[in-house]
This record gives sequence, structure tokens and C-alpha cells, in this order.
Amino acid sequence: MRHSPAPSMPADHDSPGSLAGPLQRLFSHVKIENLAAGLSGGVVSTMVLHPLDLVKIRFAVSDGLEMRPKYSGMVHCMRSIWQQEGLRGLYQGVTPNVWGAGASWGLYFFFYNAIKAYTREGRQSELTATEHLLSAAEAGAMTLCFTNPIWVTKTRMVLQYNTDPSRRQYKGMLDALVKIYRHEGIPGLYRGFVPGLFGTSHGALQFMAYEELKRDYNKYRKKPSEAQLNPLEYITMAALSKIFAVATTYPYQVVRARLQDQHNNYSGVVDVVRRTWRNEGAHGFYKGMVPNLIRVTPACCITFVVYEKMSHFLIAGQK
Repeated sequence: MRHSPAPSMPADHDSPGSLAGPLQRLFSHVKIENLAAGLSGGVVSTMVLHPLDLVKIRFAVSDGLEMRPKYSGMVHCMRSIWQQEGLRGLYQGVTPNVWGAGASWGLYFFFYNAIKAYTREGRQSELTATEHLLSAAEAGAMTLCFTNPIWVTKTRMVLQYNTDPSRRQYKGMLDALVKIYRHEGIPGLYRGFVPGLFGTSHGALQFMAYEELKRDYNKYRKKPSEAQLNPLEYITMAALSKIFAVATTYPYQVVRARLQDQHNNYSGVVDVVRRTWRNEGAHGFYKGMVPNLIRVTPACCITFVVYEKMSHFLIAGQK
């Protein structure tokens, strides 16, 4: 994505030790179009594929507790929920998921493109794979600071097993946020934050692979590195980068989901890892990965295609 040169800064903002200069230069690169396009992609993909996310989380926390429903596989899980609760059951927790995915993708693309432009400021050369990796990791950490409470809320709502809505612990997203804050305070809203920070490596690896695949493909086509691709080409790049990232970093998602689960009381990340390894072995860290791959790969493809097309449309319209 092309970025206009940053305006020159007053000399007093560039004095050693001052954060004003770097911060002002960073935010001079932000584009609201990236936020809007990322938000659109996240919302569309989440609305289409939320039931698979619900199945993934239920498998990720299946640690043998008696009160949990028993599922023999992904299809059995979806069929059981459909028979007991209908479509409403498959979309349990969709509100925080839509808010979380929309905000996460919007903020991620917003920060990521600003950091990329800031890093490249004053240079003619393109960013290296390492610079793409670091830009994505920084964007992920900044995004998580804003969105972690939403993800805790989504996990809690997805893990309400009572089929009678009137007897569920949380009535909705706002009710869950208020109750978690009231009973657990700020730490409750930021459960899973540490493994979530490790999880920024997932997004970083994905964006690095995506950027490198696009650049190498455009070199092969003998076109500029930022040249637009067609939807099928975007889908291919997004799918390959997502599969690579998931296969590399999935265990942190299991650890994070178990920390956020209201039905078990872990003392921290080390406790989750130790108990999962002792009771379930290495397999325990990969529970739910198949439904996760089936969900996130098309979700990523939808998100990136909507984002790329929407951002080009908005930026072209502004020009």
C-alpha cells in the first residue's frame, strides 16, 4: 500500500530523548481507510464463520471436566448444538466476536501500515522480512491492549453450556463485561493477556509470509511490489500465510482459552502448561486445531480480500 511522505517536523520535536517527534511522525502515517477496511473484513468473516470458532474453543478447553458436553468430532459438536439450541446456539458469543474481530483487524491494519510507513520513511528500499515481522508484532501488541477484554468476554459466553438462556451466567456482552469487572477486576478482563502477547508472533509470522509471498509473486510477474492482485491471488497468499502461522503457533491459543475459561481455576500460564502436559500430553496443546484451521483459513481469505479491495477503493476515492 502506498503512503505519502510524512510532513517535516519542527526541530524541537526531534531532540534526543523526546518521544514527541517519533510519535508524531508515526501518527502522521495513519490512514482511517486502513481502519475502516480492516474492520469491514473482520466483521464479514466473523459473521460467516462464527460457528466454527465456537466449536474450536469448546474443543480447546475439553480437559475432562464432568460438566462439559462430550463431542466425538467437529460435525457431532455442531449437530448437537443445533439440535439442542438451534441457530442461536451456534451463534452464542457472536456479539463480542464481531466487536473483537472488527476492532482487532481494523486496529491491526491501522497500526501495521502506520508502523511500516514510519519504518520506511526516507528510504527507497523495501522493508525486509524481519522488518515486516517486527512491524506486525508491534501492531499486534498495541491491538491486544485494546481488545483483550472483548476476547475474554467472547470466551466466557461461548463456554456457557446451559441450554436455558434464563439460567446462563451472562445475558450478553455488556452484562459479561460488567460481571467480570465486578467480580474479578481489571485482572479478570486481562486474563490470557500474556499468552496473547506471545500470540502476536502468530500475526507477525502471518503478515511476514503474506507480504513476502505478494512481493515475490509480483517480482515473478515483473510488476511493482505493491501492484494489486485479483481476488483468487489474494486468497491464495492469505491461505498459505495463515496455514503457516497456525501450524507454528497454535498451542498458545489453547493455553489462552483455558486461562479465560470460567469453569477451571488455573494460577497462571505455567500452571496451564504443566497440567495440560501432565494430563493430556503434547496432543492437549493441539486440541481444536482442525476446526480452527477450517475456520481461520477461509476467515483470513475473506478478511484479506475485503480489506485489500476496500482499502484500494477508499484510498482511490480520496485521491
